[in-house]
Amino acid sequence: MVSIKHALILLLVALYCGKSFSQTDSCEIKVSLLTCSPGAELYSIFGHTAIRIKSDSNFDIIYNYGTFDFDDPDFYKNFVRGKLDYYVSAETFEMFMREYEYENRGVIEQDLNMSCAEKQKLFNALRENSKEENKYYKYQYIFDNCSTRPRDIVIRGFDDSVIFKRILPDPSPTYRNLIHEYLDRGKQYWSAFGIDLLLASRIDRKVTDLEAMFLPDYLMKGFDSAAVDRRKVVSAKRLLIRNVPALNQGDSWFTPLVFTSILLAIGVILTFLKSNWAQSTVNIFDISYFLILGLVGCFILFMWFGTDHELCRDNYNLFWALPTHVVMSFFILKKRPFVKKYFAITAILSSLFLLSLPILPQEMNPAFLPLIVLSAVRSASRSMKK
Repeated sequence: MVSIKHALILLLVALYCGKSFSQTDSCEIKVSLLTCSPGAELYSIFGHTAIRIKSDSNFDIIYNYGTFDFDDPDFYKNFVRGKLDYYVSAETFEMFMREYEYENRGVIEQDLNMSCAEKQKLFNALRENSKEENKYYKYQYIFDNCSTRPRDIVIRGFDDSVIFKRILPDPSPTYRNLIHEYLDRGKQYWSAFGIDLLLASRIDRKVTDLEAMFLPDYLMKGFDSAAVDRRKVVSAKRLLIRNVPALNQGDSWFTPLVFTSILLAIGVILTFLKSNWAQSTVNIFDISYFLILGLVGCFILFMWFGTDHELCRDNYNLFWALPTHVVMSFFILKKRPFVKKYFAITAILSSLFLLSLPILPQEMNPAFLPLIVLSAVRSASRSMKK
């Protein structure tokens, strides 16, 4: 449900557009791309992109492809299942800038060097795209987001092909490399752990320069050096708001790698202790560990087959976070042959997985390694238990 405040803004913009479009020649319109610096929270850690259409005498509008309805009662369900609708919204430049000033996030503007006809073509496309029947789209984290949409509609606005120069280092990074660049800079280590757990092998291929523009900073870099028939795409560039970095609170020592290493140390120590309290403790440890690991595997399986998230498919983490652990965790204390055979197979599978890491088509988070080793150690111990 769109708020009353939001509805009034949309109405105001619509009135501005309707009135001024017929009165303003497209040569009087200035078209620019706004690139907003990353924020401190995960949802803003990658920055943002928007398109500005300005007429000095009539209007100053921002077209924003990163809008969604947080008040939707099905928001979380749709988000998890990959069915969340994003949409392009129009708001005044003043309202847009006020938000980024409040958050101390920088904004850089690039003036687009377009002919009168190209400006009008882009303006028409934005107006058409922002109509109620056209404005919604299924958000895809990498392939269809609030940076790729402005990229594509601006490229289509030029009459000739846009030629981009090389903006990536050699060798080319993968999607995961680029994502980690921002997460590591923002010290989002636990977020990186979760993303690496769920986003599968499809983000481990090398990206092209055009594909890298799913990130706003790389879109800005791409347009900086782009040309159309020897005409530079960007005619001028200016800083509208200077980025004010958040105060550095220091790195927390409790990172995912520290946590999983502690788990591994506890599991190995308990394996070699023979006292009664150690045996009781290791039973509780194994039941808890394999149950949680199995639940993680079930969630990975659900994200692969039960959602529309393309990037969660072909996930090799399922080879060590086995969903079958959920069932077997309830049989751990049973002295039955099939329990020993199951954990013998698990120990072999975990060991082979560790050996195959260098050739896997999916990069593993370093914090996964202690968990895989722990699975091998505790499974081997369980398979040999009398």
